[in-house]
Amino acid sequence: MGKTETESHTLVESVRDGLAGELERDEDVLVMGEDVGENGGVFRATEGLHAEFGDDRVIDTPLAESGIIGTAIGMAAYGLKPVAEIQFLGFIYPGFDQIVSHAARLRTRSRGRFTCPMVVRAPYGGGIRAPEHHSESSEAFFAHQPGLTVVVPSTPHDAKGLLASAIRSPDPVIFLEPKLIYRAFREDVPTEPYEVPIGEAAVRREGTDISVYTWGAMARPTMEAAEELAGEIDVEVVDLRTLSPLDEETIVESFEKTGRAAIVHEAPKTGGFGAEIVATLQEHSLLYQEAPIERIAGFDAPFPLYSLEDYYLPEPARITEGIREAVEF
Repeated sequence: MGKTETESHTLVESVRDGLAGELERDEDVLVMGEDVGENGGVFRATEGLHAEFGDDRVIDTPLAESGIIGTAIGMAAYGLKPVAEIQFLGFIYPGFDQIVSHAARLRTRSRGRFTCPMVVRAPYGGGIRAPEHHSESSEAFFAHQPGLTVVVPSTPHDAKGLLASAIRSPDPVIFLEPKLIYRAFREDVPTEPYEVPIGEAAVRREGTDISVYTWGAMARPTMEAAEELAGEIDVEVVDLRTLSPLDEETIVESFEKTGRAAIVHEAPKTGGFGAEIVATLQEHSLLYQEAPIERIAGFDAPFPLYSLEDYYLPEPARITEGIREAVEF
């Protein structure tokens, strides 16, 4: 077997490469959204696709999130596979009704006659010094809705493979891209299309003292904290990758090995998805628990501007402190 050909990609380059591969592979796939055509998208995630695939496959839309998502739902019901971009997750709320009332329910409402094979892509999260509505981390809204798949990659390799799996899914997928790490690092990514399975977490670092669960941009500072604690506390880091469906097996297996846990996410703590992980561990592994589970999260306040942004986001020092509190209880 020959060696797999790879290229060094940032996360946003992997998104672009994943879109190109699926557009080439399946003529029913199309990309749509504000400025995704000639302009190549606000973060250049669709750069060059319009020139390569044309107006019928890469479609510039009006500035109307409800219209973008509603049109994509109609296309999906017709049999196409639209990938709709919302420029920032904080702009998605005008289209929220379309997502939860129609996209998520189409299969059950039609008793299986129609499915909704569409993807809604949205850059999410903070850390890039953006104004309000540009730094939302509201993934829990979508994970709460039955009928939706919610995917959050944290590496270039996973971004391309998970996006391919999302586009090939027969049901709607919310694909959240952590823009803080769009260009933060590179890794080798296969040039040919491939899939990373939806619903499978990844153990990024093996450990025996505590399990730390995270996703998206928070995977990097969590790994930094784990490495900083090496020799003092042996930290296992689990990157969820998919919030719905949740990989309960990997989550529980890790906790039963370590007996302690912390969850790191940048969304506000109250009602954040970390609470679902705590509940999962309580339901399945209570007798293995040796300490309260720590939630290291954003604060219960609107996302701040500029000078307070770094304070709001969990960073290695705060993650390290939370891990120590769980282990030293």
